[in-house]
Amino acid sequence: MFGYEFMREAFIASTFIAITAGLVGVFVVSRNMSFLSHTLSEIGFAGASFGILIGISPLAGMILFTLISSIAVGSLSTESSRREASISAISSLFIGLGILFLSLSSESSSYATNILFGSIVGISAKEVHQLMILAIFVILIFIIFYKPLSFDSFDHIGAQAAGLKTRLLSITFLVTLALSVSIGAQIVGSLLVFVLLTLPAATAKYIVHSVPKMIIVSVGLSLIGVWLGLYLAFITNWPVTFFISTFEVIAYFLGLSYKNWRLNH
Repeated sequence: MFGYEFMREAFIASTFIAITAGLVGVFVVSRNMSFLSHTLSEIGFAGASFGILIGISPLAGMILFTLISSIAVGSLSTESSRREASISAISSLFIGLGILFLSLSSESSSYATNILFGSIVGISAKEVHQLMILAIFVILIFIIFYKPLSFDSFDHIGAQAAGLKTRLLSITFLVTLALSVSIGAQIVGSLLVFVLLTLPAATAKYIVHSVPKMIIVSVGLSLIGVWLGLYLAFITNWPVTFFISTFEVIAYFLGLSYKNWRLNH
């Protein structure tokens, strides 16, 4: 399998994607922003379509749209009910824009399929290097802001009382989330990127209870999911996204069952 260059590139890219998604996902879950990650994936679809329309890379268009939108959406309101209504409206708008941009572009429908469902096995060496740079940047941001970001994510009121700049931390998190959505969409597509950003972290929350352990379990589940998905896709010629999603869903329900079993014993 590793005799093929495209599979080597796919495994390298998927490794960095999984580490990034598993790390960021812990804070997505702790901040109750799973819905926002889903919305950003749809906004990313519009961004990638826009990139194709104007002749830049889909990744660049996706990053542009998700960066601007993440900060704008995250700043709409501090009231969750109003934010959810706003996010729903914005999500619908960007899905429509994505379809419009694709219809106006001269590219074939295969581009739409790649954006929506990912195309990791066709990723180039240049794209792998771009993903690696973005992933390393996100990881470094989390290393630098790990303590205050963890405090703010798991005890927002306490962080405010302690005098932390929670507004800056929120913007920092939203930027890293936007980049993570753009990175993760390269393997599972814009429709299912939230799978890697939410399910491994949610599963980890059922199994362990400290932030470092949650990160380790979440990253581990993400890595196993993408590696297993690539291997099974190679030997079956089925979509890699199917295997990744199936594994993460099974792991989630096993984690939930373990939590329920532990509560009853």
